[in-house]
Amino acid sequence: MSKRRQDKSAAKVVRKQLAAERRRKRTLWVSIAAVAILVIAGLIGWGVYQSQRSDAGPLVAPASATTTSGETLGNGPVQVQLYEDFICPHCKDFEATSGSAITDLVNDGKIKVTYNTVAYLDPASTTEYSTRSAAAAACAADGGKFKEYHDALYAQQPAEGSAGLSNSQLISIGTGMGLNQGSFGQCIDSGRYKPWVASITDAAAKAGVTGTPTVVVNNQVIPNPTPDAIVAAVNAA
Repeated sequence: MSKRRQDKSAAKVVRKQLAAERRRKRTLWVSIAAVAILVIAGLIGWGVYQSQRSDAGPLVAPASATTTSGETLGNGPVQVQLYEDFICPHCKDFEATSGSAITDLVNDGKIKVTYNTVAYLDPASTTEYSTRSAAAAACAADGGKFKEYHDALYAQQPAEGSAGLSNSQLISIGTGMGLNQGSFGQCIDSGRYKPWVASITDAAAKAGVTGTPTVVVNNQVIPNPTPDAIVAAVNAA
């Protein structure tokens, strides 16, 4: 075989090997993406299942909420839906960067905002902290302290994978801002609003919310909910 034919043959082998390697990498990345999607779906499904267990009593909604949606603040013409989880680190980051913009829009009379405090990440703690903290915030809403309590929970957010704050710590946060220790403590310890957390978590999943934080302005999801993006969406609406 001539040297030219040998070179062509070798080049052909190399091209085939490179093509095979590209196919292998594509297959690998597709497989990784599929596994990631399944993991996320599994976490959400498990969180919804855990929050729906029927051992916590009847379904009742706290003040300024319904049985399928969260606490609503403000009375502006534009509807904003927030989906958050109290153990979600990205939700804490969102509140740090965009929370004040939401508050300003409420105070300016531009929006009505609903805080859907879901329990997608119950598997990310050893004590179903997402459910317990959201139920505690609902107890605080009955005492007129939802937003203050909401902000305090993010200021004291525990790490994912931990037990989270204990019930006594959740009660202490509320009494520190003036909530009645007897009624507020009983509300938390009895799990009064755990079925409600289950209900709004289920409603969020059915609405297609796949992660937290999610911001929806007049039924339009804001892909990157920075303060400027939220304000622009509200003004456009």
